Amino acid sequence: MDKKVKIDVNHVTIRFNKGTEKIDNLKEYAIKFVKRELMFQEFLAVQDVSFQVKEGEAWGLIGRNGSGKSTMLKAISGIIKPYKGTIQVNGQVSPLIELGAGFDGNMTARENIFLNGCLLGHSQRFMEEHFDEIVEFAELKEFLDSPIKNYSSGMTARLGFSIATMVRPEILIVDEVLAVGDFKFRQKCEKRMTELLSGGTTLLYVSHNIDEVKRLCQKAVWLDRGKVIKIGDVTEVCDAYINAGR
Repeated sequence: MDKKVKIDVNHVTIRFNKGTEKIDNLKEYAIKFVKRELMFQEFLAVQDVSFQVKEGEAWGLIGRNGSGKSTMLKAISGIIKPYKGTIQVNGQVSPLIELGAGFDGNMTARENIFLNGCLLGHSQRFMEEHFDEIVEFAELKEFLDSPIKNYSSGMTARLGFSIATMVRPEILIVDEVLAVGDFKFRQKCEKRMTELLSGGTTLLYVSHNIDEVKRLCQKAVWLDRGKVIKIGDVTEVCDAYINAGR
C-alpha cells in the first residue's frame, strides 16, 4: 500500500527583492520608500524545486550557506509564499526554524511554554498536563522563572525542541537550531527524533552535520544557489556533496 504524500513541492521558485543602494538612516529610507525611489534587484532564492515527501519519511536538505535550504523550509511551513509553483502540505506542521521563534524574550520560560503551546494550537489544560515533561526534557528546571532573553542560544533551542516534540507531530521541520546545543543534548534530541520517526512522524531536517543527516534520514536534497543538484538516497546525495567539496 502506497504511503500518503505529506509534502508536495511542485516547481517552486521563491523570489526576493534585494536593495541595490546603501541607505544610511531610517529617515532617508522612509523618504525614498514614499517617493518610490528605492532601487531593488530581483534575487531568486529557490529556483524550480520539486520533490515529494511521503508519510513517515525523513528527508535531509543539505548545501552551503545561502543555498536556499532555510527559505525552502519557511515556504513549506507557510511563513513565506512561492513566487511560482505550489506547495501542498497534508498534516499539522511543528516547525523549529528560527531560534527563539514563538518566544517572548521578556517573559519567563514558564510563561513562554504556555505561549508557544498556544501558537502550536494546544489548550492551556493540555500544556499543564505536559508541563513537567517539557521541563524535564529541556533540563531547565532551575531557570523556569528567568526571562528567555537571559538564556543562551543553547538553552533556547532546548526549550523550543522540547515543546515542539512533547507529542508526536505529524510533520516536524528542524532547521539547524540544534547546532547551538551541547553534544549530549543533541544526542538526546536525535534519539527523540528517531522515536518520533518510528511512530510515523514525517521529518524535514537541515544540518551541516552530514553524518547526522545520514543517521536520521532516508532521502536528501542537495541545493546550491537555489537549484537542486541531486535528489534521492541520502547516502548517495551526501557522498556526492562531500566529494564535490574536495
